[in-house]
Amino acid sequence: MGPTVALVQGIYLLVTGIWPLLSMRTFLAATGPKTDLWLVKKVVLLLAVIGAMLIYAQRTINVNPPVAFLAIVSAASLVVVEIVYVLEKVISPIYLGDVLIEIALIIWWVIALLAA
Repeated sequence: MGPTVALVQGIYLLVTGIWPLLSMRTFLAATGPKTDLWLVKKVVLLLAVIGAMLIYAQRTINVNPPVAFLAIVSAASLVVVEIVYVLEKVISPIYLGDVLIEIALIIWWVIALLAA
């Protein structure tokens, strides 16, 4: 059930999660200024952990319903938060690119689950 999408989403979350930890300067240049950098670090660490777990599940051939649920609801949560805060002009419209990626991942998961 969805091992390829688990790997792709896992890599995406892990890479985007560690990026600000490796270079906050380039992250802020790409995504816009932030006032609470501690919160950025907290969120990206959570995303990196989810990404690592998805990669682990794929590598151990253990992509089960709870893994799929975590993957889908984490993507859906990002979609909601990013749309709301882009519309409220709190975060940069660049985040709408992530919205499209997260929606594509959700669709991929649904297709994978229906095919299982």
